[in-house]
Amino acid sequence: MLLPVVGLEMNSAMDDISMIQQRHHLVVRELGGEIDLEIGPGDDDPSFSHTPLITVPPQESSADDHEENKNMAIVSHLQSDDQELLKSLPAKRKKKVVKRWREEWADTYKWAYVDVKEGTTRIFCSICREYGRKHRRNPYGNEGSRNMQMSALEEHNNSLLHKEALRLQMASKDKIIADKPIYVKALMSKSAGSIVEAALKRDPNELEFIQSVQEVIHALERVISKNSGYVNTMERLLEPERTIIFRVPWVDDRGEMHVNRGFRVQFNQTLGPCRGGLRFHPSMNLSIAKFLGFQQTLRTALSPYRLGGASGGSDFDPKGKSDNEIMHFCQSYMDELYRYMGPDKDLPSEEMGVGTREMGFLYGQYRRLAGHSQGSFTGPRLNWSGSSLRTEAMGYGLVFFAQLILADMNKELKGLRCVVSGSGKIAMHVLEKLIAYGALPITVSDSKGYLVDEDGFDFMKLSFLRDIKAQHRTLRDYSKTYARAKYYDEAKPWNERCDVAFPCASQNEIDHNDAITLVNSGCRILIEGSNMPCTPEAMDVLKGANVLIAPSIAAGTGGVVAGELELKEYNLNWAPEDFESKLQEAIKQTYQRALKTAAEFGYQKESPEALIHGAVISAFLTIANGMSEQGCEDEGENSHKGNRRLSKTLT
Repeated sequence: MLLPVVGLEMNSAMDDISMIQQRHHLVVRELGGEIDLEIGPGDDDPSFSHTPLITVPPQESSADDHEENKNMAIVSHLQSDDQELLKSLPAKRKKKVVKRWREEWADTYKWAYVDVKEGTTRIFCSICREYGRKHRRNPYGNEGSRNMQMSALEEHNNSLLHKEALRLQMASKDKIIADKPIYVKALMSKSAGSIVEAALKRDPNELEFIQSVQEVIHALERVISKNSGYVNTMERLLEPERTIIFRVPWVDDRGEMHVNRGFRVQFNQTLGPCRGGLRFHPSMNLSIAKFLGFQQTLRTALSPYRLGGASGGSDFDPKGKSDNEIMHFCQSYMDELYRYMGPDKDLPSEEMGVGTREMGFLYGQYRRLAGHSQGSFTGPRLNWSGSSLRTEAMGYGLVFFAQLILADMNKELKGLRCVVSGSGKIAMHVLEKLIAYGALPITVSDSKGYLVDEDGFDFMKLSFLRDIKAQHRTLRDYSKTYARAKYYDEAKPWNERCDVAFPCASQNEIDHNDAITLVNSGCRILIEGSNMPCTPEAMDVLKGANVLIAPSIAAGTGGVVAGELELKEYNLNWAPEDFESKLQEAIKQTYQRALKTAAEFGYQKESPEALIHGAVISAFLTIANGMSEQGCEDEGENSHKGNRRLSKTLT
């Protein structure tokens, strides 16, 4: 059963301002939308259809200003008591009404909600939880004369209290994401449920992290039911060993000062020094850093190497920035982080928004501050890091993993239609290897839509796509050269007919509706190229349709393998065929390890959950055993024995 828990993501400047109550929800449609409005007897005034229900307070404006009015619709949910009251009223017929709003008020209405105060329905400001007091009107009706059409909310918007709250909200330069749910699934085991409950209590607003925790706990239910001592181990594992949050001041080309927030979460070092990516993206926050670090910890534990997991980055957006600005930012970022870096501590790698340029600037500053060049930050073909094939390894590994799954089905990739999301380094290398194996990759995507080529991409088309990305052009330009290709705005590629899907964009890119569309499109295998690409509801749909899912912690181990081979054999110039051979062997070991563990815990090879549960269980047991061996034993008899042994040693 899914139980919605409301979370809010907000800037620290808003911490003292109460936000939207959990029982209220506001849906704001785009400007120009229409809604069904219930009109009672006597309210069918033709002139009223052109009168907004909630109008702008009287102010000086020109005729031109009125012509620039935009449309917006708000749908507010009332409490059940109010709904019963509405049912008792005389039957009303419906009429289409276009609400015309001034564009400058559009953002203000996003912070509105409806509540009942002293038996009267009022419109409240979600920023300061106040309402206007002169008019006590039903926000859905045409109560009174035209002079009473000014709403309670808009009257309140003129108050000094609201203006101060709005000033603080605008100063944050952040949009508040309201009513974003965490779905808590029922667990068979009370012990497993207690872990999720504790995580929710400790970090209620870290939506991505809580989601990743739930996925792992569901996979570990059979393990925890057999050994309740793992509850304490899991609770300790879920608390990162070190969380570093710091400011990153930098100066742009105009000489203006900016400040961003930097993160590095060294999640777990039980098995060895940390490895993990850096993400530079405006959405980056502590929740995402923790979820990525947690995923990386499981991924490295599943790999052939004894390594820990970490992640980090900043809410800095490298898009549109000059090389000089990015250099200043990277140097400032490393000024704080370098003291926690090193080959035996933590080495970062590329992630979203971080490529060759950024890694070069980061490593250069690290080398200057640390006073040595031991080890390297894993990155693509840089003079200071040998002949790296790391970025290729991540994308190639996903395709190798798909090949192993298909081989067990007595099938191969040749001729299969594949949909790929994203158009970054990983997605492009997935396309490259799919083409080499004779598959038919037909899509790529970006933040604005997706591109489909029914003829499939080939190496020449792939080269053209890379040129488009290198020149910071839109994917739409591809369709100007290849007439049969189409670019769809504000859409995802999951409705295209396919056999295998490779989501390589970002977390939660496949929601419930996308999953249904994907199943109806014929998809039978999903290879996770991005971390946690499916929402919990989407996972339920895919599992219910027997879509075999390869989790990113297993399919994405190629990057870990490449980075470690590069570090351990620093001066070796890899031939691509030799490197691919080693990579294929590492991916095969990971695949077989996940399946073997799944079988040991009763999951059939054909089950859509086999790879997910097998990978998580294997990684967790490896970490848990390491924690136990290093003295992190559970309370009880084992701890007392350990204390006695330690006491004898000291005496």
